[in-house]
Amino acid sequence: LMCRFYEPSGGGIYINDVEYRERSLHWLRSNLGVVLQVPHLFSGTIRDNIAYGRAGATMEDIESAARRAEAIHFIDSMPDGWETQVGEGGSMLSTGQRQLVALARAILADPQIFVMDEATSSVDTETEQQIQRGIESILSGRISVVIAHRLSTVRNADRILVIDGGRIVEVGDHASLLEARGRYFQLYTHQFAVT
Repeated sequence: LMCRFYEPSGGGIYINDVEYRERSLHWLRSNLGVVLQVPHLFSGTIRDNIAYGRAGATMEDIESAARRAEAIHFIDSMPDGWETQVGEGGSMLSTGQRQLVALARAILADPQIFVMDEATSSVDTETEQQIQRGIESILSGRISVVIAHRLSTVRNADRILVIDGGRIVEVGDHASLLEARGRYFQLYTHQFAVT
């Protein structure tokens, strides 16, 4: 809904007090950065895939975005560095590396609105921490929607909505939701007792 792949069947979605269907689709898409659970990369180089985030980006811009996304370390370790071929759909990179490239691409686009849909769900703990460090700095001052089952990803959010059975069952920040000892508390204590 946030990306307008679907239209709301009831109610509305407001961005800065304006119902988003009152704005053009071009406005929304040009102000939107999306990092999905399974990011799509295009065949070509790592540099090309990050540069896709903004036409006319300089190499300095691309490197800065990769640094902010915490992707620079893995890129520097690749035999061909920036010119490393990613393969169709990013098949020559690990899932975590694809996520970091997709995050760098979104950072380069410098969107007003950021949507992260399960961006850390299929990566290892170390890569998850890299992605979290990368997103912390860029989410500040932006409208951000972070969808996650891993609660460590949303723990610092201003407002957390807990959805259970397709309905919002709790709303609050991390501390208030833990204090309420409801569904969020159950999920959080279960996740961190197991890990």
